[in-house]
Amino acid sequence: MEQRQDFELYPFYVKASIVLVGLIAAVFILYVLSPVIVPLAFAVLITILLNRLYVQLEKRMPKVLAILATILIAILLLAGLFYFLSTQIAGFMQSLPLLKQKIFALLHDLQIWSKHKLGINVDKQVSSITTGFSEGGGQMITNTIGTLVASLGVIVLVPTYVFMMFYYKPLILDFIFQVFKEENSLRVAEILSETKSAVQSFMQGLMIETAIVCIMNSVALLIIGVPSAIVIGVIGGILNILPYIGGVVAIALPVLMVTITSEGYTEQLLVIGAYAIIQFIDNNILVPRIVSKKVQINALMSIIVVLLGGLLWGIPGMFLSIPFIGVLKIIFDRIEDMKPWGRLLGDEIPTEHTGLVWQKRWDRIFRRMQKKKEIEENLAAAEQSAGEDKTTS
Repeated sequence: MEQRQDFELYPFYVKASIVLVGLIAAVFILYVLSPVIVPLAFAVLITILLNRLYVQLEKRMPKVLAILATILIAILLLAGLFYFLSTQIAGFMQSLPLLKQKIFALLHDLQIWSKHKLGINVDKQVSSITTGFSEGGGQMITNTIGTLVASLGVIVLVPTYVFMMFYYKPLILDFIFQVFKEENSLRVAEILSETKSAVQSFMQGLMIETAIVCIMNSVALLIIGVPSAIVIGVIGGILNILPYIGGVVAIALPVLMVTITSEGYTEQLLVIGAYAIIQFIDNNILVPRIVSKKVQINALMSIIVVLLGGLLWGIPGMFLSIPFIGVLKIIFDRIEDMKPWGRLLGDEIPTEHTGLVWQKRWDRIFRRMQKKKEIEENLAAAEQSAGEDKTTS
């Protein structure tokens, strides 16, 4: 308490400098240690998500077997999803030669049009693009293999983290309570319980919402007649997890596919219209009713956090950003000094706020000053008129 009072005595620029240095150090540590922190963060989310299943299994079998069974069930579900996606992607890869020919034809048409209509010679640019597209296949395969090898470590590491977190769960909880003073134990328990409930509800709701969006995307694209409709629809549904940004990318994929494989613009407009309807249903029906209401972050903060997460950790950071900021909001709402930050992250817009109250007070004061000034001017005018009357008489 005394340390806090001493800190308050420092000038604002000193306190701001300390906070800024702390933020820079924290961001630097998160960036440098991303190979460790990113798998650990995914493991924490998965552990919280699977906790209910683990608790039910632990009642029927020994602890270690319950942990292994929980992880095995999760792996089997993910394996089924990846098998489905891999079969769809394999069919999509078979159509790549046709897509390549279509791209070359479009580039050739663009070359002729720009030369005749605009007088611009783009031979070198088109040649460079086609050469890069033709020769880039081997490089793409090499990069893909490198990414898969790098991901293999993460794939092994995350289940290991999950196993250890379940096994040492009592030890971790005991450590958290021991860190804080005994009088804060109730508040710590409330934060942990609310965080677990919010993350579970958020993740489960997000999975259900993603599945529904994947189905709607795939059905819409199949009706329109887009090639590889299922794989594009599923990819679009997964990208939709990224708020506001993923939806734009999800629309771009089928529009690009239709542009390459068909003539005219009718199908492109149909795809945009279908995805606009799906986004409307998702944002106004699915998200409010299915995704947890306990983690409500306003749109401005969501976009900023997703972009910052992408800059810090890439695509995994974009996926982790919303649950992370949701947990921070829960913590901020429980700490008196951090409550303004919690309100800033939330989506509740106050009808009355401090600035508005002071503005109303200032308006009243200003009106009183104006009224007083008018009265003084009227009195001065009356006195001047009375003086003129006396002079005249």
